[in-house]
Amino acid sequence: MTLKQILRLASVLVLTPVALASAQNSANANVTADVQAPLVVTKTADLVFGSVYPGNNKAIAVTDGGAAKFTVAGQASANINITFTLPATIASGGNTLPIASWTGLHNTTNSSASGTGFTPSAGATSAAIPAGGTLYVFVGATAQPVANQAAGAYSGTMTMTVVYF
Repeated sequence: MTLKQILRLASVLVLTPVALASAQNSANANVTADVQAPLVVTKTADLVFGSVYPGNNKAIAVTDGGAAKFTVAGQASANINITFTLPATIASGGNTLPIASWTGLHNTTNSSASGTGFTPSAGATSAAIPAGGTLYVFVGATAQPVANQAAGAYSGTMTMTVVYF
């Protein structure tokens, strides 16, 4: 190879990266987010069976005064999932009282007379926060005392969890 050919090849190699670098372009994109109102879940009434007698089941319907009541405040028109952690029993000392047949209802107004029924023990229930920004949830169940159920003040805890989706 001649000196002239070597110089020509060297100039091509030296100039090529500069030519490629000057052909590059770039663009920017904005990154934005609209943070919506946080969810606020409030218990407004406990599930209260009142007096229960051995061997006699006692049901509390979602429309009864003893039903548990919750409010869910959040971003209007947003979709939510409602889930529950429900006790299979409530306790008094070392004694337990079975709880079953969980029922639920959610409504856009603070009334259990109408709304959308669901089964709290069946997994997530989908709903939407209404235009007013508050959803109302009512929960009932059945206490199932056995014939020799020990007397006592029984209690337990249910938890309602709500998330946007």
